[in-house]
Amino acid sequence: MADPDVILEMRDISKSFPGVKALQHVNFTVKRGEVHAICGENGAGKSTLMKVLSGVWPHGTYEGDIYYNGDLCTFKDIRASEHAGIVIIHQELALIPELSIAENMFIGNENAKSGVIDWVATNNKARELLARVGLREDPETPIKNIGVGKQQLVEIAKALNKDVQLLILDEPTAALNEEDSRHLLDLIRGLRSKGITCVIISHKLNEIEAIANSITIIRDGQTVETLDVDAGGVNEDRIIKGMVGRSLESRFPDHTPKIGEKFFEISGWTVQHPQVPDRLVCKNSSFFVRQGEIVGFAGLMGAGRTELMRSIFGHSYGNFVSGSMVLDGKPVKLDSVSKAIEAGIGYVTEDRKVLGLNLLDSVKTTTVSAELTKIASRLGVVDRHAEFVAAEDYRKQLRTKTPSVEYGVSKLSGGNQQKVVLAKWLFTDPELLILDEPTRGIDVGAKYEIYGIIQRLAESGKGVIVVSSELPELLGLSDRIYTICEGAITGCLDKREANQESLMRLMTTTTAKSA
Repeated sequence: MADPDVILEMRDISKSFPGVKALQHVNFTVKRGEVHAICGENGAGKSTLMKVLSGVWPHGTYEGDIYYNGDLCTFKDIRASEHAGIVIIHQELALIPELSIAENMFIGNENAKSGVIDWVATNNKARELLARVGLREDPETPIKNIGVGKQQLVEIAKALNKDVQLLILDEPTAALNEEDSRHLLDLIRGLRSKGITCVIISHKLNEIEAIANSITIIRDGQTVETLDVDAGGVNEDRIIKGMVGRSLESRFPDHTPKIGEKFFEISGWTVQHPQVPDRLVCKNSSFFVRQGEIVGFAGLMGAGRTELMRSIFGHSYGNFVSGSMVLDGKPVKLDSVSKAIEAGIGYVTEDRKVLGLNLLDSVKTTTVSAELTKIASRLGVVDRHAEFVAAEDYRKQLRTKTPSVEYGVSKLSGGNQQKVVLAKWLFTDPELLILDEPTRGIDVGAKYEIYGIIQRLAESGKGVIVVSSELPELLGLSDRIYTICEGAITGCLDKREANQESLMRLMTTTTAKSA
């Protein structure tokens, strides 16, 4: 007889892809009305398990049974699972930028009479649903005109329209700043109080500890254990031990800075928005980096951190207005990405799928793509053996989970895709490496490895810039931290004087300060 307190039970679930056993006899039980977290390293099988549940991988493509509300389910697609009240919100939001909020919310589920959409009813219903998630936006606003945090709320409002009983959120706060993350977690608590069960996948263990009633840990495609948070005794260290199979004594490797002379500097850097000429995204910015130094950049979402970094990297964002750049004591004009790469600058973008990767390429091709001359023969032809050796070397260094370097990057988990992007730029052997949200969607064990790579780069005399929304990450890694607000650099703090309070104070001031 089915347990009325259990809304979901997945029994002995196994799922394979060519060359990969993604899930092996996973068992997963969720109680009705709880927030149940799934934790695990990148490639552990968390997202795959939820795709099996939601019909992305339909019945017949996996082994095992799914019981939902006591009934055996054989979902053939996402529509079937949504009809049953199961809705998944993926890490990469499924919204169309050019359409309005209301159009996105009701696409495929339109309010229509005789084949004609009733826009008054559509917008009124959208407004009602938006109010339920605390979003006060005009339903006719294009999605591209609202931030990522608000887009997450639109996705949840869209789910509420489908009479959701079980809501699955895959890395819902990965792209959000602290304020938006808090708001979203409060909303999830509100949904729980109204009887909606939530399953949340996240690498932000402090958030998991704060919101989850139960935590299931998956490692290498297998269920390790389920922790009862409500019973007490569960903290971040306990979760980490389950995830990586050992205690992690420190979140950051030991590092003694060996800082040399100033070798990179920009002054008076001013850049216009690419579509709105009278809007400045970088306002008279000035900063410098020394050899062997890790320099952090902190700012709220929309502050202009990414815009500044992309404009520095070969003017790849916005319309350059004014400013100067000095590299190794000489003024330089790097007005194209190719010139920036030739000058020894690398840039790991925050948007790996749109700007960091060609999803049609293999791990091997991607790894060497930014510096083909390193593996070219004297005739300018790519040496396929050298290409393989280089890609395999970085696969081992970064512990990228892939059956082979011949494997397509589109088939990797988000965290492993991030490792491939990092490998691509490490292969160029840059003198200055810019890392924009380098650990977004990365598990705690992989973060530790990436922090070690960043520190080793600095120890070899390279300069490193780290842009991050996670202040503890910047405080643990950086030798100095600049703050940005509304496109202007508002301060610079040494490691010894920086803390979350002092950084937040500078991140919310509009008074620009010199470097």
